[in-house]
Formats: sequence, structure tokens, C-alpha cells
Amino acid sequence: MASIGENIKLYRERVNMSQEDLALKIRVGAARIESYESGEQIPTKETILKISTVLDIPASEIMDTRAL
Repeated sequence: MASIGENIKLYRERVNMSQEDLALKIRVGAARIESYESGEQIPTKETILKISTVLDIPASEIMDTRAL
């Protein structure tokens, strides 16, 4: 099963965006994006919405933890 963090990384990489770029766009530190992608932290629903807006995907795609 994919995790929320793995989904963030997958969709971020699909648009050729660095962790730093995503962090700047949602106004957090790059270390925060790393912690989401590694599974150390789980983003809030508000943060998931921000990420989905920046990556131009539905928030449900990030939260879908079924196997890709």
C-alpha cells in the first residue's frame, strides 16, 4: 500500500518539482516536505489541500493509500 507521503513524492516528481519548490509554494520548510514523504509526519488536511492545489491534482489522489 502506498502512503500519503509516497503519494506526495510520486505526484511532485511527476511535475518535476523539487521538495524545495513545493515547500516554497505551500510556505513550509523543505525539511517538512521531506518529513511528509518519509512518513515521519502526516500532513494536515489543510496542507494536503495546499499540496494538491500546487500539484494540480485532487486531494483524494494524495490521500488514496491503495497500492499504485
